[in-house]
Amino acid sequence: MPRMRVTPDEVSYNAAISACEKCGHWQLALGLFGSMPGARLTPQEISCNAAISACDKGGQWQLALALLSSMPALRLAPNRVTYGAAISACSRGSQWQVALDLMNQVSVRTDPISFSATISACEKGGQWHLALGLLHEMPQVRAVPNEISYSAAISACEKAGSWQLALELLSSMPDVRLAPNEISFSAAISACEKGGQWQIALLLLSSMPSLSASPNVISYNAAISACSKGGQWQLALGLLCSMPGLSLEPSEISYGAAISACGQMCGQWQIAIGLLRAMSEIKLSPHEISYNAAISACEKGGQWQLALNLLSLMFEARVAPDETTYTAAISACEKGGQWAVAVSLLGEQSAESLNLLVAVRQQKLEEQHFMT
Repeated sequence: MPRMRVTPDEVSYNAAISACEKCGHWQLALGLFGSMPGARLTPQEISCNAAISACDKGGQWQLALALLSSMPALRLAPNRVTYGAAISACSRGSQWQVALDLMNQVSVRTDPISFSATISACEKGGQWHLALGLLHEMPQVRAVPNEISYSAAISACEKAGSWQLALELLSSMPDVRLAPNEISFSAAISACEKGGQWQIALLLLSSMPSLSASPNVISYNAAISACSKGGQWQLALGLLCSMPGLSLEPSEISYGAAISACGQMCGQWQIAIGLLRAMSEIKLSPHEISYNAAISACEKGGQWQLALNLLSLMFEARVAPDETTYTAAISACEKGGQWAVAVSLLGEQSAESLNLLVAVRQQKLEEQHFMT
């Protein structure tokens, strides 16, 4: 603009800050906001709201709160949008206490967006009682709950392992004229998965299309994991195979859950290894959970050589084995009568643990040196 002999004004800056916010460039947004006084421009509430929202999307909750606290010095009055963005930033940072403190501001007490963000913060902080309390409080202060509010509360119940409460919330949504969406269903299915209710998880998944909710990868992952924990490896594989037909691309989590299903008590090691190979064919990188599940399947199937081969593949793929990995591999060798190999693996695990401790110590020393 200066090259075109056009002087940027507050509107120009606000638009540019908002553009950076929407694209996730919080550093640029803060830079523009901070340069306004130097350009003899007075920041407005819109400017600050956009900058705080940028910090929210960038996961910078401390900076969002700093901007909020600086507004009085700039003679700016925070509004519902301001508090909503700040609370949302605290939610992303799992700062549920701070989010609740902000919610106590009278100006936002009736704002559904702020309520939803605070419920989400409590959910991330494992405070499911507070999340449910806020949801029940909303009608009392004339704040209309929305799908986001309910989804966050259902997810809070899911993290607490209260699948019954999650189902109650899901079934009560039509009573307040809300249609459960993909997020609501996914959280409820995940709650059933954690509660070992694979039948209900499948029922929820199958009922989604009739309620105008399209199942997504998250929904399927939770259902596959539910079948895995229920020892229903055939159903888990069926769900995995049906995803491409619904234009859903299975993820590493999808395959990991299906491989785990094959390793759960049934020892379907052939299928587990086949799934592991299929991941590489579609350019998915197996993580330690997938490898561990496949090694566990080999252990249950008495295939100690294959278990060791998979352990070697982990090192080649630069996937760090953990305690679960070594435990399954050692158990496979024990069942195969390979006590010498088992003892060797035990020593290797101890050496790996020592190397990890040394690496962590070195990292701490480097961090201390950097701070000084």
